[in-house]
Amino acid sequence: MNPIETKKDYQDYVNKKSPNSPILKNCFNAFWVGGLICTIGQVIFSYCKFRGMDTQMSNTIVSVLLIGISAFLTGLNLFNRIGKFAGAGSLVPITGFANSIVSPAMEYKSEGYVMGVGGKMFTVAGPVLVFGISASIIVGIVYLIFNTSAITLV
Repeated sequence: MNPIETKKDYQDYVNKKSPNSPILKNCFNAFWVGGLICTIGQVIFSYCKFRGMDTQMSNTIVSVLLIGISAFLTGLNLFNRIGKFAGAGSLVPITGFANSIVSPAMEYKSEGYVMGVGGKMFTVAGPVLVFGISASIIVGIVYLIFNTSAITLV
């Protein structure tokens, strides 16, 4: 005789086996970790403004640093621990963007950094995002080279 015969029996079985999620605790952790990430971004922004940079340059530096830090922490497998603790609090800010690109590629680290991580970034993490980032870096370098040479010629 099967102990799970009806939908109610099954639901009772599931409720007994699955742990209750501490919703308020999870929300609080997501709130303060997401707030901490945003506060770090604001501190970087304020420092850039203090050093005399304009708003656009300060915003760019904040974005690049937060993406770089979260990609680095993902590579060290620390960001996944933060994500497990904070949930959406770590994923909603821009740091979740870097994590979503780096973490799938890190699974292929055993195949090597070029063919494993580098190759899988294009197939797993989304070709559009990786191409957009790569193209913007190349355009920025070309712009920097030509803009610097135009200044030195004058």
